[in-house]
Amino acid sequence: MTIKSERPATIGALSAGAFGDMLRTVEELDTPEGYKAELIRGKIVVSPWSKLRYKKVMKSLRLQLEPHAPEGHDVDVAPFLFTFPGSERGLGPDLHVADESAFEAEGRHADGAALSLVAELTSASTKDADWLDKLDTYGCVVPVYLVLDMQVGEITAFWDPSPKGYRSRTTVTFGTSLHVPPPFDFELDTSEFAGGADAEK
Repeated sequence: MTIKSERPATIGALSAGAFGDMLRTVEELDTPEGYKAELIRGKIVVSPWSKLRYKKVMKSLRLQLEPHAPEGHDVDVAPFLFTFPGSERGLGPDLHVADESAFEAEGRHADGAALSLVAELTSASTKDADWLDKLDTYGCVVPVYLVLDMQVGEITAFWDPSPKGYRSRTTVTFGTSLHVPPPFDFELDTSEFAGGADAEK
């Protein structure tokens, strides 16, 4: 299968079958190089990985997070699928901080409960999912969620998850420091982020 669009493509809705069957289907997909498959709203969605100019932003974010990550947690941008069985989602964040023990298990999917932070860099093709479905999913489990809105040049931190979603949030423009809440608890320098933002608004 070849996908040439920058927009996410829905491969199929799996209304029947267990969550495990859906994960196996994602695992067996032969996605084109540069694309990832996720389970969003009960459908398998294939979308492109981040733009090249986002690399500098992700590297800056990773390097700043590493010294503040909880003990035994790893900061990475490698493409891993994290599962959230309670909401039947399988998501591959642009950047994740997770307990290293989650990667000692057999299989190809890590437990979303191992995450201490996720970050998503929005694009025209992923923005809705980043702000809606992923926000709802992460908001029940993950302690901190960072959304870097590359179209408007802002970063939002969400924290204090609950069964109904995050209870707290703050937004700053690129170039302004952002306090990343516990368990990280430090000031994030966003001065390098503006260079990776999309020129078109």
